[in-house]
Amino acid sequence: MVKKLPSPQALPRGGRGLVQWLAIASIVIVLDQLSKAAINSHFVFGESMAVTGFFNLVLAHNTGAAFSFLHDAGGMQRWLFSAIAIVAAVWIIWLLRKHQAEKLFSFALAFILGGALGNLIDRVAYGYVVDFLDFHWAGYHFAAFNLADSAITCGAALLILDSLKQKKTLPVRGE
Repeated sequence: MVKKLPSPQALPRGGRGLVQWLAIASIVIVLDQLSKAAINSHFVFGESMAVTGFFNLVLAHNTGAAFSFLHDAGGMQRWLFSAIAIVAAVWIIWLLRKHQAEKLFSFALAFILGGALGNLIDRVAYGYVVDFLDFHWAGYHFAAFNLADSAITCGAALLILDSLKQKKTLPVRGE
């Protein structure tokens, strides 16, 4: 017997919130994967195209974590970072279920979830993450990154903003 799932409109109020946050994470994943597919189809590894005086598109393969951390660890990092991403995704989904009514917090988590899963897809499929955004200034190049990395960074910044807003709204002891 196949059990029919309820439509999002039929879910209790809290269930719709979780669907909304997972939809945002899914959009991040789709945009990330589409952008990486476009770069992969138009560039060869190492190829670079100047867009402005401070920004290039480049096809880079990152076997490490952010800023190529552990890129030369001999292959173990592929599975280590994949496991970390899976554990983080499960934890984030749990947090989204628990805090789905907290809009800024949940929006931040959805961005982080989408970014983590976008990079996980690359890591499992290729053994590396496709990076292509290259900002530079005066001969110094910031580590190349991708939309998933941007989503994780924006999500982290929103978490900081959310925590600052919460501190601001908490009553001071003695008031």
